[in-house]
Amino acid sequence: MAQQKLLTLDDIYGPTNRVNFSGAPAPTIEWIDGTHYAWGRPAADDRGAVDWLNVSADTGVTAPLFDTARAEAALGALPGIGSEQAKRLVRSRDLIFNRTYSAAVFTIDDDLYGVSFPDGRALRLTSAAGEEQEPAFSPDGSQVAFVRNHNLFVVDTRTARETALTSDGGAKVLNGEMDWVYEEEIYGRGTKRAFWWSPDSSKVAFLRIDDTPVSTFVTLDDINYEPNVETWEYPRAGEANPMVRLGVAHVAGSTDWIDLSKYGPEYLVVRVGWAPAGALTFEVENRTQSWIDLNEANVSASPIAVRTILHETSSYWINSEDTTLPIWLKDGSFLWLSGRSGFSHAYHYSAQGDLIKQVTTGRWEVRSFHGVDDMNSYLYFSGTERSPIGNDIYRVKLDGSSLQRLSKAPGTHDADFSQTLAYYVDTWSDISTPPQTRLHRDDGAEVRVLRENRVAALTEFRLSTPEFLQVKTRDGFLMEAMMIKPPNFDPRRKYPVYQFTYGGPHSQQVRNAWTLQTMYHQLLAQHDVIVWICDNRTASGKGVESTWPVFKRFGELELRDIEDGISWLKQQPYVDGGRIGIHGWSYGGFMTAYALTHSTSFVMGIAGGTVSDWRNYDTVYTERYMGTPQQNPDGYRSSSPRWAVRDLHGALLLIHGVIDDNVHLANTLQLVYELQKANKPFELMLYPKSRHGVTDPALVRHLRGLMFDFTMKHLKP
Repeated sequence: MAQQKLLTLDDIYGPTNRVNFSGAPAPTIEWIDGTHYAWGRPAADDRGAVDWLNVSADTGVTAPLFDTARAEAALGALPGIGSEQAKRLVRSRDLIFNRTYSAAVFTIDDDLYGVSFPDGRALRLTSAAGEEQEPAFSPDGSQVAFVRNHNLFVVDTRTARETALTSDGGAKVLNGEMDWVYEEEIYGRGTKRAFWWSPDSSKVAFLRIDDTPVSTFVTLDDINYEPNVETWEYPRAGEANPMVRLGVAHVAGSTDWIDLSKYGPEYLVVRVGWAPAGALTFEVENRTQSWIDLNEANVSASPIAVRTILHETSSYWINSEDTTLPIWLKDGSFLWLSGRSGFSHAYHYSAQGDLIKQVTTGRWEVRSFHGVDDMNSYLYFSGTERSPIGNDIYRVKLDGSSLQRLSKAPGTHDADFSQTLAYYVDTWSDISTPPQTRLHRDDGAEVRVLRENRVAALTEFRLSTPEFLQVKTRDGFLMEAMMIKPPNFDPRRKYPVYQFTYGGPHSQQVRNAWTLQTMYHQLLAQHDVIVWICDNRTASGKGVESTWPVFKRFGELELRDIEDGISWLKQQPYVDGGRIGIHGWSYGGFMTAYALTHSTSFVMGIAGGTVSDWRNYDTVYTERYMGTPQQNPDGYRSSSPRWAVRDLHGALLLIHGVIDDNVHLANTLQLVYELQKANKPFELMLYPKSRHGVTDPALVRHLRGLMFDFTMKHLKP
């Protein structure tokens, strides 16, 4: 121990010289079929380039995925592309492959180019002005769909003949692409594509999102001499949502529209896909997400015939982010994921929508489906049957029997299955181990280690072993908690406590999984501060039932649970109950501001990216839990720290990204205004050119230094 080093902020966050505590990232693979995958192996002779390989899952034997030299020559022969640029493009990770990996498209100067590997043919596919976004091959590889200037197009991969499927796109009307709220709150951050090819490659289903009624919000980047002004369509709680239509465009050029008039003017189209037999399936929710419909559209009929297969309701909400399309079985029946029991589980339905069987049961959650082996009647999924703070890989018979956990080591396992489910790649980590990647067979048997990722740097520093604990609330709920004590911990001493929190519905922070933030917590522990993370019940991941009590009122129950954890801490002889601080970001920033204005338990708080008034936040997230401000004005008022600043207790540091497009800077400025009027002291730091997270390495280093100094100042005066 005497020879091990102590951490510094530069070790963790130095912009140029930080220690790589997470090791090498997991290899990025793409399954070609049931037994082979494509891997872009980093090239030894060119930094950033890859050699594309076809890998046999069973043996690990590799072969070139395509003839690289031939592809380079074909591309380099096109006008305006030299051999060096062709080499970079062909050996790039940015290739978008067709289903059989026999062709790829990529972008050069905002235009699409294609390469067919078997015949060594390259072709410029587009030449019109404007950037081609979200290109996607049709299932048969004959066409590529893309979005340009907010309109949807297809282009033939052999002739480069282009067809416009829509023509009315503009700044407010988006065809085939998500707007801000649909991406952020419904389909998931990073999912921008809003179109889906039919299995027979003859049609493209797409969303037409009209933001005309949506209010706008402006972010201003003042760093350049000419400020950069961004305008966002952002629907705040209680205001108008975007108007959405679901269309089916035929590649020949005509478009049919799904009749959604029965839902009235306000609804959300939360999932879209195609059943194997060719029917279009889609899910619709009401504005506050208290019910969901699974619909099927017969796109061969004229007009298109729509039937509702399943209608599910909740007294609280059905989280649009947790919904998933059904898994269809060969007999036309399907598997459906539902939290109706209070825990998310799998249900088997007939093609007509009649319940056949609840497949999984228990006070644990199915987190995601991986697929169904029809031949052997197995459903493969990930869930929390072993532990709510981990994630494991399972299979179960469709009749609910023979539940088998395939993953062995405790911790967090993420699975990527091949098309036939014969193999899967398992990326595993725990609280002290950076991610490791292994290949397994469908029965869980390990085949090969793909990336062991042993990080020697972790052995060079004097680190504490995080302890997982459980603490009961006053009404008996068992909260999951984690503590990191100083490495030279002396039970006879009294230590200050730093609590890290998030607190939002179903958003665990106590997880047996690797995160670099643990190293910052280790740094605090090395400076004789106990780090405490305790998930209040609504954040616990212990079923949707644990989140229901937050309905119509944020903050109150979360803080009560947090204070029950603090009460437990104060009973420990080694805790200084008069020196406890709290920190959080986003919902955690809200919880920090709420705690300091509704409690006297904390001597300090660091609130980052804070929601200070829930009327500022977006419709889909906020109204799911709170209803609208018109329906629940008292709940909105009492849940917003902005209106409780006269009761501020403890030192408060506010932090916000200046161009945050998610939780707007207005939240912090409104809170600052109320604090000033109440003559309350506080500290404020703004980060230019930063959105909801601070990502510039130099600014991250400044941020962490600021946080560390503030913590030391108030917890160790």
